[in-house]
Amino acid sequence: MISRLRRVFDDLAGRSHRRVIGILVQQIDAALDGVALAIGVTTGRVGPAEARHMMSDLEHLGDGHRARLVPELSATLTTPIDREDLFRLSRSIDDVLDHLRDYVRETDLYGVRLDGAAVALLEQVNLGLKDLRRAVNRILPRPQDVPAAALVAHKRAGQVRHRYGIALAALLSGEVDAAMLKRRELLRRLDVLGLRLAECADALADAMLKRML
Repeated sequence: MISRLRRVFDDLAGRSHRRVIGILVQQIDAALDGVALAIGVTTGRVGPAEARHMMSDLEHLGDGHRARLVPELSATLTTPIDREDLFRLSRSIDDVLDHLRDYVRETDLYGVRLDGAAVALLEQVNLGLKDLRRAVNRILPRPQDVPAAALVAHKRAGQVRHRYGIALAALLSGEVDAAMLKRRELLRRLDVLGLRLAECADALADAMLKRML
């Protein structure tokens, strides 16, 4: 009974909403760390095997944040945005980290690295996640700003697709061999990463539209 009353007071005081937003932000932060690690393995600052181990730790961290969301929402009377949209956004952020994990794993598996063009793609993902983080942080204090902020993140995803096309054209202009085919697969992984970023932005934009209706 006391626990239930405490939850009611938390809802009225906005604390439960802040906890939910905090979990989403922590998920995004784990994905941002994943991008930094992916850039490190691409530039050679981090060895592929070491990066793969570090990414596994990040994945567990991200999974832990996502797992906390379920009981939090189950115990909360109200949510900052629709519960279904919260799950969708959380799942989309998790998908970003999953694709970063796959990129690092495949870099180690294939034994090849991409060049600076791939770093440029990853930097756009990094900026897009930071834009998404800012948008999520505005849900409570300035909800009217969130759709525009989510759109900025979506445009970053568009830049990933644009730069992917340029990088792929440059790669295909060279000699076709096993190394080139492996690099093409890694580039494709980064292209899909941009699509997952777009899904994050769309999930947040849809949630805010539903909230305003």
